[in-house]
Amino acid sequence: MENKLCVITGANSGIGFETAKELSRQGAYIVMVCRNEEKAEAAKYAIQKEVSGAGIDIVLCDFSIQADIRKAAEHINQNYEKIDVLVNNHGFIAKKYAETIDGLEATFGVNHIGYFLFTTLLLHKIIATGRARIVNVASNAHRGGNFDPENLQLKSGFSPMKAYSNSKLFNILFTIELAERLKETEVTVNALHPGVVRSNFGNNGSLLLGLFWKVGAPFMVSNKQGAQTSIYLATSPHVEGVNGAYFANSKAVTPRKQARDLEAAKKLWEISEKIVSYG
Repeated sequence: MENKLCVITGANSGIGFETAKELSRQGAYIVMVCRNEEKAEAAKYAIQKEVSGAGIDIVLCDFSIQADIRKAAEHINQNYEKIDVLVNNHGFIAKKYAETIDGLEATFGVNHIGYFLFTTLLLHKIIATGRARIVNVASNAHRGGNFDPENLQLKSGFSPMKAYSNSKLFNILFTIELAERLKETEVTVNALHPGVVRSNFGNNGSLLLGLFWKVGAPFMVSNKQGAQTSIYLATSPHVEGVNGAYFANSKAVTPRKQARDLEAAKKLWEISEKIVSYG
């Protein structure tokens, strides 16, 4: 990873932090895209304290705000000549139905549109790099999701876990449609399940989810363990040329049937384009 530029969203904590630290250890220059400046600076300091000579830049971005995403992408496009690896890692689960400043259901806006808009804004720079990689952190929670174009943002029937599961399904559908669009390039894109990670994620959701996270913590994997598949997809020569796959435990696995629906993936892309153009 020497002299490679890696852009990692949500890199100040959890598996994003562990991914940034390990890629930095392997010689990559890291662009940490984070919402909270204080936490980002603390994470940068922690990595540089452990990894001598680590090169790290911080770009601030609130992925619930499309203007912020555009500003962050513009900064990266203007300041870096190439992007070797993009890891879309940030994640969110709303406690109750709420809308972003752009009028999107919050979990959908952050987890799906956040991935979609940020990636597409950086895509020309990624393609120009050549053999670049895009890594999308999804989840096996996608198995509880559903693609319904008429109720994409759960205006009816909302629940925090349903919204989260839908967003993770959309991460995989986004991955397979983007893979299709990248076929004529040297860029690959893959999605992954990091495992059920013992992180602060559960604190963002409902009281019930928080309780589940607390009770289940002894059976969950650590942040370091949860980051391993992201690191593998970003670095391993064994996945050179692998495009549009879904991984768990650093192995390609089969997601649920709807996550492999090419028509749904294409439809979601078209809807997403309209949202980011006119939303």
